[in-house]
Amino acid sequence: MRSTTLGSHGPQIGAIGLGCMGMTWAYDPRGRDDVTSVEVIRAALDLGVTLIDTADIYGPFDNEELVGKALAGEYRERAVLATKVGLVPGSGDVRVGRDGRPEHVRRAIDASLRRLGTDHVDLYQLHRVDPEVPIEETWGVLAEAVAAGKARAIGLSEVTVEEIRRAEAVHPVASVQSELSLWTRDALAEVLPYTEEQGIAFLPFSPLGRGFLAGRFGSAADLPADDWRSTLPRFQPEALAANLALVEKVREIAERLGATPAQVALAWVLSRGRYVVPIPGTKTPRYLADNAAAADLVLGAEDLAALDALPAPVGGRY
Repeated sequence: MRSTTLGSHGPQIGAIGLGCMGMTWAYDPRGRDDVTSVEVIRAALDLGVTLIDTADIYGPFDNEELVGKALAGEYRERAVLATKVGLVPGSGDVRVGRDGRPEHVRRAIDASLRRLGTDHVDLYQLHRVDPEVPIEETWGVLAEAVAAGKARAIGLSEVTVEEIRRAEAVHPVASVQSELSLWTRDALAEVLPYTEEQGIAFLPFSPLGRGFLAGRFGSAADLPADDWRSTLPRFQPEALAANLALVEKVREIAERLGATPAQVALAWVLSRGRYVVPIPGTKTPRYLADNAAAADLVLGAEDLAALDALPAPVGGRY
């Protein structure tokens, strides 16, 4: 795979990364297969997919343990390892809460390193800003992790330009992770232009619309049992049926180019900027190879224009 860098000053990485959340959490929980997932992570490194992304909330905790197992020994040196802090298990009707308190972050980084089986992560990210804690306080503790050698760089997730600027006043921001795909384009308005201008890496999660844009789901019935996606507005029966029109256009372009819908969707994301590194998730070897090959697909002006013109999806993100 062709390589790029994690922003203007970061390490060399593959142009496409690997999101590991779905290996243990949220997607198809009955289909969990840790042996295959370990193989997928190691195969990703062989393909040049070197940015491996996890978080302490995934599971919670067991996703980091799985990634740590996969990266044991010489595999760790080949990976640019990223994890996150700031989301915690919720209570009652709240599935996930936020905790940006300094004392929590200090404990969390040490716990993540233990689970990952390493003495440092290459990228430590604030998963979400805690509205109860000034971002400067939380970010200052992440900066402490850099000073202590526990993290090589630190990043943000799902933030505004104002929040990025406030963090930058404390310590450099290496990356910003947010959702970006053909059916989620909010970041294109302000956040992505700012990160490009500043040389900050932009890491799109769910670049395949949680698998939808790859053409995997023709109806709500195609979702695995107990899959979290079945609770999301865009995957409700009527919305999903309407959103299939987006997939058909992607499929049409893919067939003409001799590519797959997933590769077209990822190539569009890659075209959004120099420092854009999508992190599609998969726990299937075939889909991993399919995603990785998207780094070599170049979309022409007409195809980009057609994709740019796709209508907004029916239904909100959450």
